[in-house]
Amino acid sequence: MSTRILRAADRTPVPWKNGGGLTREVATAPAGGDGFDWRVSLADVTADGPFSLFPDVDRTLTVVEGAGMDLIVGGEHHIVDEPLWPHDFPGDRPTEGFLLSGPVVNLNVMYRRGRTRAETAVVCGTVRLMAPPGGVVLALSLDDGAVLDGTDIRLDRYDAVLGEGGSPGVLRTMGQAVVITFSDV
Repeated sequence: MSTRILRAADRTPVPWKNGGGLTREVATAPAGGDGFDWRVSLADVTADGPFSLFPDVDRTLTVVEGAGMDLIVGGEHHIVDEPLWPHDFPGDRPTEGFLLSGPVVNLNVMYRRGRTRAETAVVCGTVRLMAPPGGVVLALSLDDGAVLDGTDIRLDRYDAVLGEGGSPGVLRTMGQAVVITFSDV
């Protein structure tokens, strides 16, 4: 089993694929470029505008800060106004986002259709992290003070733990965390 701690302070903001904003990549596999099987990032959205297109990619967007967005995906409105509620949509359909009331921070989970499956859940309190067979689990703390039981590892806001090949342990949050499991299709 392999466990990595991914610190928010180590992430460098980079421009979106379409240049419309900034994102901070939490983790991706395989690393580098648009040929990923899966990718998790935090995006700062400060203005209305189009989303980048990602062919053959499905997305899950979770608003972790702010009032939310009106997403227009392939011409259909999707009001994403409940914080911490994962919303799925195809990443290869034209999508525009309109802020409901000021800037937001979105947690973006992207995964290659036909190769990878992702499940995203927001949890509160204590949760056993378990990677599916051949897959990975990633937990992103939404508050300061989360800890992995039996260790001195502390996760602050937007820090993450990534586990492959088993369980990195039990996560005790002081508030909430987002847990994402990735498995092969």
